[in-house]
Order: sequence, then structure tokens, then C-alpha cells
Amino acid sequence: MASTPTRPQPVRQQDDKPRPGSSATAVQRPSTAAARLRTVYRKFWSALEGTGTSRNGSTYYLILGSTLALTAIGIMMVLSASSVESIAAGKSPYGDALKQGMFAAIGIFTMFVLSRINVIWLKRLAWPAIGAAVVLLILVQVVGDEVNGNKNWIDLGGITFQPSEASKLALALWMATVLAIKGKLLSRWQHVAIPAVPMAIIIVGLVLVGNDLGTAMIIMMITAAALFFAGAPLYLFGIAGLLGAVLAGVMAVTSSNRMCRITSWWTGQSCADGIDANYQATNGLYGLASGGWFGVGLGQSRQKYSWIPEAHNDFIFAIIGEELGLVGTVVVLILFAILGAAIYRVVVAQEGMFHRVLAGTIMVWLLGQATVNMSVVTGLMPVIGVPLPFISYGGSALLMSLCAIGVVLSLAREQMAPAIRPKRMLKFKSKPSKATAPKKKTARKRA
Repeated sequence: MASTPTRPQPVRQQDDKPRPGSSATAVQRPSTAAARLRTVYRKFWSALEGTGTSRNGSTYYLILGSTLALTAIGIMMVLSASSVESIAAGKSPYGDALKQGMFAAIGIFTMFVLSRINVIWLKRLAWPAIGAAVVLLILVQVVGDEVNGNKNWIDLGGITFQPSEASKLALALWMATVLAIKGKLLSRWQHVAIPAVPMAIIIVGLVLVGNDLGTAMIIMMITAAALFFAGAPLYLFGIAGLLGAVLAGVMAVTSSNRMCRITSWWTGQSCADGIDANYQATNGLYGLASGGWFGVGLGQSRQKYSWIPEAHNDFIFAIIGEELGLVGTVVVLILFAILGAAIYRVVVAQEGMFHRVLAGTIMVWLLGQATVNMSVVTGLMPVIGVPLPFISYGGSALLMSLCAIGVVLSLAREQMAPAIRPKRMLKFKSKPSKATAPKKKTARKRA
């Protein structure tokens, strides 16, 4: 009797996916989490660098919008912080705010003019600008006015001008031009040092003669940023950092005023002669603490009643925290973060060294100065006279900061697509020149 054939049993394919609770799942979970973190990290940097959006004009308008917003907040807070002391001095409560608004109008106009200037012209302005800066810094020591121990101002018919603020932009523009010419030679320390470092030492020395250590620190920061974005060897920054620390220590020890500021900040006590150099910072912290979440109200600050001397200058961030609260200070921080991220987009999108160095140096200048000012107000650093960009009272600082933004806007406009550029520029570019215009074919005459 023949046996009936048996059906072949179907082969069950094993599922590649591990079952929940198995050891394979436990092994794959960390890799999945790491992959998600990498994806989030890449998306963050892609958004920060503006990949795919640098040509639609978003970077240009982010820089412009955040700058105008910070300037408007600055004029409003200068009016609030300076009105009390102006009334006490018998002056108009609107005097300082009107003067700040006048410089803001001039600065915004200059910013738009610079944003339309071709980069080639910026290079041509580098040497005249640095020459004028050196001459003005020398002139201020001859005919300048001394205010609060610093001799950094020149009186021009009742309007004071601070040449050290103009030297920041002039040095950034000049270093970008010189380092771009050096190019590939910057791998050797001789080409890094000459002529960039001697010129920076001249500028810093002239500023220190006027006893302005805060501005000298910002100029050193500008110099280091220019060399970094130019690709200078990193070991040079270590050597420069050690030399700078030694120089700062010598300057602190040789000045009783600076030593008093450091000891008062470190110990919280007055100096041997009874002077409390940390007086402004202490009352600034009181103002920030009393502001709470939403502040005591615009114009209702108590610390501006001579508790913080000249509150509309370097310690205006404390008045913002007191009147507008934590929300107001966070808004200012967010605006500076937007400005920094937008300028960073301009930096990473540049192919030429001149463009990259110039935009990166201006970014470090503005954000670094803002960081130093906020660190002083919050007690993280000793008291140093550095204004908050776009917000603190001071026409020279506001004017030069807006001019620096105009230079960055000029670089950002080159990344914009032709479709969103001004029509006048398109018509000018689309019109063929006589040399390149096609010639009309004419029939040859037979002899």
C-alpha cells in the first residue's frame, strides 16, 4: 500500500524586529537615541547656518529687524533711566533721549547707505579709516575732555565724540583687508603678526593712555576674532592669552583703582580707603531682584534715583530688569541671540576670506561687548566701563554699532537671490555694456 505524500510545512521566517523586553531591544535603544540626538543636532545647525534659506532674504531681515528693535528699546530705556537725574540737574527730562534718538537716526541712515556699498569700496576704505582712527586717538590726548577719569572724548560744538568707538570698526575693516591679502601665508607666525599685531598694539596703547581699560579689552577681542576667522594657528592664541593675562595682572597691580574694583568684586567688601567700588553692581543686582517676573512698570524704577549713578549708561540692563522684569531681560537676550545667529549665517556662507573675517569680527565685537556688559551688571565680572550695544546711552557707540551692522548687511545682500534684490540693481545689471552687446549683422556691399 502506497504511503500518501506529506505536504511540506511552510518555513516560518523569523521577524527581524526584536520582541519587546528582549535583550536585542535593550542593545538597540541607545543607538536609536543617539541617532535621534544626531538628527536633532544636525537640524539645529542647519537652521542656525540657514542652509537653503540664505538666498531668500531671511538673514538680511533678521539682522535688520533685531537691530532696529534693540535700538528702539534703547531709546525708550534711556528716556526712562535718565529723566530723574536730568530733572535734578535742572535740565529737560527728554534731553538725553532726544540726543540718543538723533544719533540713532543718523546711524540708521548711515547703516542703509553702507548696506548698499559694494564690498570693493569697503576694502578701499580700510587704510584711510585706520589712519583716521590713529590720528583721532592721538588728537584726543591733546585736546580731548576727561570724564570720570577717562580721557576719551572730543568736544565738537557741544556734541562729544569718542574716537575709540570708531577705532573698533576701523580696525575690523583694516584687519580683514590685510589678512585677506596675506591669504595662505598665515600658516607662518611672522605673517600673522606683521602688520596686524603692531597696529592693534598701537590702537590699544592709545586707548589705554586715556585710561579706558574696558574699550581696550574689546579691541583685543576684535583682534583675536580677526586672526581666528582668518585661520591663524591656534598655538598663537595660547601664547597671546598668557601674555594678555600677565599684562592684565601688571595693569591691575599698578593701579589702585583697578585693584580696588577687583577686591571689592571678589570679597564684597569696601577697599582700605572706605571706597566701595562694587556699589553700582550691588545696586544693579537689587534692581534686577526687585523687578520680579514682569517688573515694577516702565518708568517706575527706584534704583535710578541716584542709587545707580548714571543708570542710563553702562548699567541700563539693571533698569530694564527692574522696570520690565525677567520677561524684559529675556526679550533683550533673545534679540541679541537672533542677531548673533543671523550674522553667523553670513559668516558661514562666505567663501572669500575678507568677507568671512569682517563679518565674524563684527559678530564677536557686538556679542562679546554685550556679554561683558551683562556679566558686569549681574556680578559675574568686576565693574568695567563697557556700554551695552544699541541700548546704553552714548551717541558714538550707537553710531558705530549701526555702521557695523550696515557693513554686515552689505555682505548679506550678496547672498540674496536676484529675484528679491532691488529692481534698480536688476535693471543696472541686466543692461549689457557696449563691449559685450551683440553687433548687428550688416549685409556686405558688393564692389
